[in-house]
Amino acid sequence: MRTALIGYGLGGAAFHAPFLATAPGLTLSAVVTGNPGRRDEVRARYPDAEVIPSVDELLRRAGEFDLAVVTTPNRHHAAHARSALEHGLDVVVDKPFAGSAAEARALVELAEERGRRLVPFHNRRWDGDFRTVGKLLREGALGDVHRFESRFERWRPEPKGSWKESGDPADLGSIVYDLGTHLVDQAVALFGRPTEVYAEVRTLRRGARAHDDAFLALTHRGGTISHLWASALAADLGPRFRVLGDRAAYVKHGMDPQEDRLRAGAVPGGADWGAEAEESWGTLSGTPVETERGAYQDFYAAVAAGGTPVAAADAVTGLEVVEAAFESARSRQTIPLPDQSH
Repeated sequence: MRTALIGYGLGGAAFHAPFLATAPGLTLSAVVTGNPGRRDEVRARYPDAEVIPSVDELLRRAGEFDLAVVTTPNRHHAAHARSALEHGLDVVVDKPFAGSAAEARALVELAEERGRRLVPFHNRRWDGDFRTVGKLLREGALGDVHRFESRFERWRPEPKGSWKESGDPADLGSIVYDLGTHLVDQAVALFGRPTEVYAEVRTLRRGARAHDDAFLALTHRGGTISHLWASALAADLGPRFRVLGDRAAYVKHGMDPQEDRLRAGAVPGGADWGAEAEESWGTLSGTPVETERGAYQDFYAAVAAGGTPVAAADAVTGLEVVEAAFESARSRQTIPLPDQSH
């Protein structure tokens, strides 16, 4: 599949391009960026990929491509995805999938009308620790899970001032749209659509304009409660996962190693890709459990094979949860979710 990567910031450079360039069945044919420095980076690392200066030029030449991957700033995700679908391309869209659940549903309807694939990029489903949680659940090692705790916490007391921390609501800079969408997606993937949402969403750091601290509680139909934390002001990091069942508990600290390797410029693949050091393994009621291999490459392998590794409907559900979280934080009430998307 001839692939055009739209955007080459951190997401494009670390989480998309390395896999588009190495996945069997995909070709990184073009990268869209108007930034001179990033243009030079693309040409140095991917000399066979054409650099296209604008999305408009890409769309004029849409017939030369099969797949568009949207990893521009958050406020442009839905618009760029819509344009690519209208020009006959399959589309992968980085998170957040859209700015609202209604906007997301409209994208899904357009993709269905045009007969194109529309795939949310929720690569964190292929984190090794998350895959380990899924394996333990499938094996019944935890018994019935009554509480699922999940955290993306950082210690960044000084705001960076990037668009991700913008106070303009259109920029979707809230930590709930950033780290929170991953946490919500993982909870939905494991336990299904929540029936109600409670949230606390705050801006804590001096000079910060966007939300930088959030707690969400999701009640799932089966009785499991997901407690989700996202924070840029955590001077002591809690466990990445703490999953409590009536038979055992799984506790895991630290982050999946794939991100650090990708940020450092590693090429995915090889015998040790996604492997985690033994000292970082989680424990099952005190007994170390080997972490499953992280496998971000499996997302694009599925796309190349004609599949949809993450359902667009899941991204719609995720945004409904996000909207309910904001409403809950404003009203200080628990917000019910309808039984299904409309």
